[in-house]
Amino acid sequence: MTTSNFTFSISRIPFNEDYQPADGTRITTNFANLARGESRQENLRNTLGMINNRFNDLAHWDNPSADRYVVELDIISVEMHIDGSDGSDGSDTFPLIEVLRPTIVDTLTGARTEGIVGNNFSSYVRDYDFSVVLPASNEGKATFGIPDGFGDLHGKLFQHFLESDAYRANFSKAPVICISVSSSKTYHRTENHHPILGVEYRQGEFSPTDQYFDKMGLKVRYFMPPGSVAPLAIYFQGDLLGDYSNLELIGTISTMEAFQKIYRPEIYNANSVAGKVYQPSLKHQDYSSTRIVYDREERSQLAVKQGKFTEEHFIKPHRAVLEQWAAR
Repeated sequence: MTTSNFTFSISRIPFNEDYQPADGTRITTNFANLARGESRQENLRNTLGMINNRFNDLAHWDNPSADRYVVELDIISVEMHIDGSDGSDGSDTFPLIEVLRPTIVDTLTGARTEGIVGNNFSSYVRDYDFSVVLPASNEGKATFGIPDGFGDLHGKLFQHFLESDAYRANFSKAPVICISVSSSKTYHRTENHHPILGVEYRQGEFSPTDQYFDKMGLKVRYFMPPGSVAPLAIYFQGDLLGDYSNLELIGTISTMEAFQKIYRPEIYNANSVAGKVYQPSLKHQDYSSTRIVYDREERSQLAVKQGKFTEEHFIKPHRAVLEQWAAR
């Protein structure tokens, strides 16, 4: 079997205050979670306002009123098509990935800058790995461990997507994925400082999430941007500091910091700034809440549900084909 048996298609819809998740949308996706219930429109309006305010805060040059830029967001949905393994012309389709991509609008000049794809990275197969495979492998064990081959398939599928014609036709640069640092690790501030990404932190041992993204072909660095209170974990290919413009980096930081403040306020909306030696904690009590309604417990339950959906509708039906492809 050749890699031509797996192809991808990409669709996009605007993420704005009128956004309503389609029936097939992964409701564990953070932006979809915000767009549900009685507070949905206020949630979306406030989230977008946070992103725009933070963008203008970081892009402060030639911006005296702090309102020069507006960030427009698109939800990028990736479907994977699996050609009929029985020799037929039929194919099966599975929703593989959802991410956000910003476009930066300069209201002074009218210029539109394509931002970096990768914000709010969300994956059915990742739900399966972390919510089904990992708990099952550690059930009844006194010591937590990572099973052999954990994340191998997901990593190869992700890298195959980045090499696909669909990706290259839609995006000019490699993705950057920005998420929370791990509460199980300790981070140490360095003397390295970037004007946009801020001060760099390092830690001596990869978290399970770091290892998982490594299999996706992504390296990690940890930066605390100016005005932030905790470092972010940033996953990338190539040269993070050299491959992207200041506006592109600000688009990623402003978008993801807003979401982190909403669903990790104990870390990213804390009332004190991370010190030279920093261990994040979701048990931290000295933080401020946003006005945005987000059900973190429900999201965890849905991650398990959708991980099992992936097992039933993707892993089990295509196990032989997937294993044969991954082995090559």
